Amino acid sequence: MAETRKEEPKLKKVVEGANDLSLGISIVVAILIGIGIGIGLQKLFGVRWVIWIGVVIGVGAALRNIQIAYTKQKRALDELADDPRYKTRRFDYEDDEE
Repeated sequence: MAETRKEEPKLKKVVEGANDLSLGISIVVAILIGIGIGIGLQKLFGVRWVIWIGVVIGVGAALRNIQIAYTKQKRALDELADDPRYKTRRFDYEDDEE
């Protein structure tokens, strides 16, 4: 009888690791893009403090990325909460004799 074995993709661990790192990377990239926008605005207008507008835009984008990741994770956990395999079992410990 032929044994059917489900093989995992070769790069599965790499993809899972990249998925775990994606939030951290997106935060850093959002802030760096915001700083780049600020530097561009500074060169365009010649005003030194305008770079802070880009920093605020970058931090705002990073916070938005965190909110999106939290919403996705919360939705996935809410789906698991309805799964009967993960229901909390309550035991009545008062009936136990010592």
